[in-house]
Order: sequence, then C-alpha cells, then structure tokens
Amino acid sequence: MRFLFKFYNYYLSPDKELARKLKPLLGYTPANLGIFKLAFSHKSTSNAGGDKAYAMQNNERLEYLGDAVLGTIVAEYLFKKYPDSNEGFLTKMRSKLVKRKSLNRIGDKMELELLLSEYNTTRLSRSMLGNAVEALVGAVYIDRGYGPTMNFVIHNMLRKYVNIHELERLDDNYKSQLLEWCQKSGKSVTYKLLARYKFEKRDRFKVAVMINNKRVAIADDFNKKSAEQMASEKAMLALGILIEEEDED
Repeated sequence: MRFLFKFYNYYLSPDKELARKLKPLLGYTPANLGIFKLAFSHKSTSNAGGDKAYAMQNNERLEYLGDAVLGTIVAEYLFKKYPDSNEGFLTKMRSKLVKRKSLNRIGDKMELELLLSEYNTTRLSRSMLGNAVEALVGAVYIDRGYGPTMNFVIHNMLRKYVNIHELERLDDNYKSQLLEWCQKSGKSVTYKLLARYKFEKRDRFKVAVMINNKRVAIADDFNKKSAEQMASEKAMLALGILIEEEDED
C-alpha cells in the first residue's frame, strides 16, 4: 500500500513537484505528502481560526514532536559514538548539536528556505530554518517511524552537514568565557533580568549583561540560562572578543 501511495505522490499527485523535491532530501518518496506540506507551513502564515484550527495548519506541533525525536536520536547517536565518554561530555555535545544556531545552519545547508518560500507568504527569517528542521524530523517520524527517522537524521543531516570533530573542540559556554575574560581584565560581570513576559503562551526572559555596571548586551529566550548565554555571546562580539561568523544572523 505504501508503494502505491509513493507511486501516486511521485507521478500523479497534484503535489508531485513537492514529492520530487523531497526525494533527494529525504532519500525516499514520502507516502504522506500532507504532513510534509504542514512541516513547511510556518505559524506566521496561518490564518487564525481557533486553537484547534490554528494548530492543524502550521508546523508548531511537528516542531514539538521533531524536537523530542531529534533529541532522542542525537542522544543515542552520541552514546554509541563515544562509548568511553562521561555524561557531562555527552550532554554538552547533544546541546551543541540540537541548539537553535546549529539547526539553523543545518536547515540552511539543506536549502529548506526553498521549500519554506513555497508555503509561506511572510518574510523568511533564519530561525524559521531551525524550526523547519525540527518539523521535518517530526514529519519523517510520522511517515516512517523511529528507525528510518534515525537513519535520516544520522546520514542525511549529521554526517552530511555537521563536522562532529570540530564540534568537539568548540567551546560554546559564552558565559564562562566572558567571566574568564572579565577576571583577567579586572572587570566585574553581572546579569540583570529586565523582563519576564508571556510569548506564545510561554514564559520568556529578557536578560542584560552588565560589565562594570554598564549594560553591554541584551538577549531574550524561553529559558533564562539560555538568554544569559545568548547575551554573553552578544557581549563578546560587541567587545571584540569573538568574531562574528559569516552565516550568523
């Protein structure tokens, strides 16, 4: 039955162009094209029609599912790849792989903006790439199940677009790096919570980095620690400690 759906999707479906674009990306022709159309439909394009209608016409739910599935796959992948490494190392590596910036880069290299541009009328932002990566993983999971999804993530994403050895050496604890720099420079560094507010029904935190009681950078995120890390990175860029990479926002 799956073969018939795949044959129809590739040759006869009104959305056959989508199926043909997805095949080289996924490594197979999907049986459930509708779920992949949903994966590339961002919430900013959806028309409000009540919570249920809203949820059924954008990729938010698929992002939620893909985030969970991706985290599990990456954890298992690292567990097997580094049999002698401790929990702390594995946790840091998983964080580096699944953080927003990493997913944005992967989405960029996968050229997901081409698919996003077909199903969205709003201006595309870089963060939408990472969201689309999670939604795509969620769509593959629904279409194929865990095993094929793990194969897709490892072979079509991680091994293809991530330099794992470079990631091992990357120190992305910007808060720790900024603290070390301040200590060496004889400066004080503190973090000030500027606001805590609701965004998309979730708490969001706006944090400022203060160096010698002077505000240097501000960032906000759904997690306070993550906001502090983002603000620390912005502060290091502003101070010239870090050089901004070409593919960053």
